[in-house]
Amino acid sequence: MSGDLLRLYGTNEREPDSRTLVAGDLSVVLQDSNLRTLRYRGHEVLRGVAFLVRDKDWGTCGAAINDLEVRATDAGFSVTYKARFTAPDGANLDCAIAISGAAKTVAFSADCVSDAPFETARAGFVVLHPVAGVAGQPVSVRHGDGSVEHAHWPERIEPWQPFMDISAITHQVARGVSAVTQFVGDIFEMEDQRNWTDGSYKTYVRPLALPWPYRIAPHEPFTQKVLVEIQSVDDAGVAKDNSDAVTLTLSRTDRRFPEIGVGLRPECLVEERSAFGALETVGARHLIAHFDPGAGHGLPTLKGYADIAEKSGLKVTLEVAVACQRSLDEEMSELASLVREAGLSLESLFVCPSVDRQSTPPGSAWPECPPLEDVYAAARTAFPNVRLGGGMMSYFTELNRKRVPGNLIDYVSHCTNPIVHAADDLSVMQTFEALRYVAGSVRALYGETPYRIGPSTIAMRQNPYGSATKENSAGKRIPMASVDPRHNGQFGAAWTMAYAATVATTGLEVLTLSTLAGPCGLVAGAGEVMAPGELRPLAHVLARLGALAGHNVRSVETSRPDAVLGLASDRVILLANITPEPQTVVLPSPPRQVSLIGGGGLPADEQVVLPSYGCVEAVL
Repeated sequence: MSGDLLRLYGTNEREPDSRTLVAGDLSVVLQDSNLRTLRYRGHEVLRGVAFLVRDKDWGTCGAAINDLEVRATDAGFSVTYKARFTAPDGANLDCAIAISGAAKTVAFSADCVSDAPFETARAGFVVLHPVAGVAGQPVSVRHGDGSVEHAHWPERIEPWQPFMDISAITHQVARGVSAVTQFVGDIFEMEDQRNWTDGSYKTYVRPLALPWPYRIAPHEPFTQKVLVEIQSVDDAGVAKDNSDAVTLTLSRTDRRFPEIGVGLRPECLVEERSAFGALETVGARHLIAHFDPGAGHGLPTLKGYADIAEKSGLKVTLEVAVACQRSLDEEMSELASLVREAGLSLESLFVCPSVDRQSTPPGSAWPECPPLEDVYAAARTAFPNVRLGGGMMSYFTELNRKRVPGNLIDYVSHCTNPIVHAADDLSVMQTFEALRYVAGSVRALYGETPYRIGPSTIAMRQNPYGSATKENSAGKRIPMASVDPRHNGQFGAAWTMAYAATVATTGLEVLTLSTLAGPCGLVAGAGEVMAPGELRPLAHVLARLGALAGHNVRSVETSRPDAVLGLASDRVILLANITPEPQTVVLPSPPRQVSLIGGGGLPADEQVVLPSYGCVEAVL
């Protein structure tokens, strides 16, 4: 079984055990001491309720759980335990947790006290409302003063909080079913987590306008509670059974598949030089070469990139973190001289002020930075015959908060990351529910300006929300980790295919979902299922995507987008199973050939079984 884990996830670590608690028509999953997937008659009510503690860099402080007791009867259930959260400096926050559930109610409370000044960016309840079936629908929000705001869940992703000073939220779950979620013990507000590609709207404690990190005073107890009440009529419908085979609906579009890019990193140059043959295998067209003078990157880095570019013959985008510490003309002219000296020929230059890689939450003061108009003008002067890209080197969140002047650039670009807030398998795969809204929001902001995404990988390339990414030498599932083992397994292949499927109809110019070498690269390292230097599973997916570059896109809608996602050309359908369970898919017509990507052939039948996180190619 450990071999299967390593093959699927790149690690032998298992996810925490879970238990489904049931009270009448209500069910909820208890996992890792918190609640997720609260359902009523099969309909998703809440995606999660958790008591979380973040350290000063927004990393998650793990809880040591003791005295866990779970009781379940026909009438309901109860859970109690003690949780100790430990800050990096050794301070402890001790919480007594109580959860109870009945046929139409769930209560979750926390009584907490710290033994020393406890530095945190956030400590308290987080409640996640789903996006699917909710976005754009009516919602009522009761505020702290008792007033009620009747509004709609946001459809387009905005950078600011949609609702503030929340004491209760009422929303429709399904026909004849609504839910009231009450918040007690602190000031709660909501953010649209689709900004980070989380598939949820998050209600949390401590407004972002207040300073962070902050210190919880020692020996001063506090209490928070979340109460959920279901309101339903007797004939309220039951959710559709998910055991049926997945069906596909294909539609023609006027879009074409993007060209595939591959990232280059200075710290991986030695491995990249020996792995450049993988670029031809995956059909890459672009090298996205990272360059940060503030990190010590200089002429040797650019010469290394020039060597790979010459051997591969690919177009090069130099992705530059502009220091903005001296005259912009001086900095750009200096960069242009280094590029010439290195013999590096550029197809495009992407520039982003270094300071803009760090997050500036709504209500916070912006750091000093020259106007983007001046940055772009200096880049144009120093690189007169090179296409200029702008946007954010970090994530869509930062682009949404600091919107660039699209009329001054030749394309807009950003990255995404699926483990900013949560790193469990389900949450990572649920990010595709939000990714389509991200792409739609960029199109709403910048129209038909050429659009690129990436490098986007499961691991976090840079932490805009703290001083550093999280080290992960043990190969665990950790939010904000600089290395994620699932990139190396079949999970990473399915994530890559699902990502491409989600943005296929956006009309991207370039899509970059890996680096060439290193922990986010195409080739395996030591300790993986594949031998060192062999292609990782996601490389075989990228090879299929690279072969479609420039072809007409046909959109693929599946009857279970929470289980299977796909994309198609006029002749080929590519599908990804984003679950650990096998999924049966009914193709729209009899195929000529069906194959498991990275594996062997499958029966050429209209019904195809996709294995756990399996990716399939069907030739029509």
